[in-house]
Amino acid sequence: MKAQSGALGYQTLFLEVYGLKFRVSRMSTLSSKMFATAKQYIPGGVNSPVRAFKNVGGEPFFIRRAKGSRITDIDGKTYIDYIGSWGPNILGHAPVSVTNTIHQVAKDGISFGIPNPHEVTMAKTICEWVPSVEKVRMTSSGTEATMSAIRLARGFTKRDYIVKFDGCYHGHSDSLLVAAGSGALTHGEPDSAGVPKAFAEKTIVLPYNDPESLTKLFEEKGEQIAAIIVESYPANAGLVFPQPGYLNLLSSITKKFGALLIFDEVMTGFRLGKAGVQGLENLTPDISCFGKVIGGGLPVGAFGGRADVMDMLAPIGPVYQAGTLSGNPLAMAAGLTQLQELSSGRPDGFARLDQLGAHFEKGLRALMEKKGIPHRINRVGSMFCLYFTDREIRNVDDVMKQDMELFKKFFWASLERGVYIAPSPYETGFISLAHNEDDIDETMEVFGEALASI
Repeated sequence: MKAQSGALGYQTLFLEVYGLKFRVSRMSTLSSKMFATAKQYIPGGVNSPVRAFKNVGGEPFFIRRAKGSRITDIDGKTYIDYIGSWGPNILGHAPVSVTNTIHQVAKDGISFGIPNPHEVTMAKTICEWVPSVEKVRMTSSGTEATMSAIRLARGFTKRDYIVKFDGCYHGHSDSLLVAAGSGALTHGEPDSAGVPKAFAEKTIVLPYNDPESLTKLFEEKGEQIAAIIVESYPANAGLVFPQPGYLNLLSSITKKFGALLIFDEVMTGFRLGKAGVQGLENLTPDISCFGKVIGGGLPVGAFGGRADVMDMLAPIGPVYQAGTLSGNPLAMAAGLTQLQELSSGRPDGFARLDQLGAHFEKGLRALMEKKGIPHRINRVGSMFCLYFTDREIRNVDDVMKQDMELFKKFFWASLERGVYIAPSPYETGFISLAHNEDDIDETMEVFGEALASI
């Protein structure tokens, strides 16, 4: 970034950022200028809808650098970050071990389009860490992983219908972008234009945590259902937990009717432990989908499961799936480094993350109770969500009945004071190993000031 004083002296700056030149006054910010330019060339000015800040009003800011638990925008302001690139940066931003790995591996080539040893090591690691996974296929995104898992389930069962749950988001493929949460809800359109009606008709959407509707559906249509796909802990409508016995019901009913159970662990996989939610709940899905953490911050995805199911994939089976950059050496090596660092030490990284999460939850709960604000705090390990409501959170309907206006005010008041939480009440927050108790205590001070200001 280059800066030069203008003819109006200190009141105006002429700045050049990554080849773009801006005339910035004291009353404007470089981020707002960058956003205006972005909107000329990128739809909505962003490359993923939730980044547009539509659900909180206002405009996004642009990041120049990030390190550890902090991010710094192009105006030079630093924030404690509880997004972590929406989950992948479990060690924090730019951890030395991961950046060194990327630099070293890149010297030997960035992508080959032919097998490399790193993808084999990653596949072996996933199979060793997740008992339900006997074989695994790499992709370049979580969306590709879930899309491919659905195709595989249909090909294996020779059935067409799939079941998903309202408020669970599994990426933006046509079969799954039906009554979706996360980015779709934030964008204000739960269903997307451009999805053919015939595609949507093959996806049955049920309310989450409703055993009666699930049982009734399978009694009427069970022989036609290829699979249930579910976020093991839904984390795209905030953070919602299954009621006791609910995940077990999904497992037993699919087995009874010959359907497959697909766990979407793109968010929870390798963040809540080596085996994700299925390890915590002692469950064995037929197919599991992963992403985020296993890429060390680079684009990545994976799906894996029973060997007889996975062997239906080309080149040895009839279900086609492919990807030019799948298993690329940079993402695989970066992810392996991150997984190794997570699992090393005594206690391991997962125990430390849970410790930090508990400290965060304790501080936030005490603050909310002191202020007398109706709230719900859902947390597991290093994942958390604050709801401005006193309702029990069982599904997306409960999430949408919280005080949205209070959330907006709280978001902006916190951001102004240097703490960045998700710009949507439908998103989960993430703590990294780069955070410490001092970061969290500082965050609680900011939250207290933010609440007092509104």
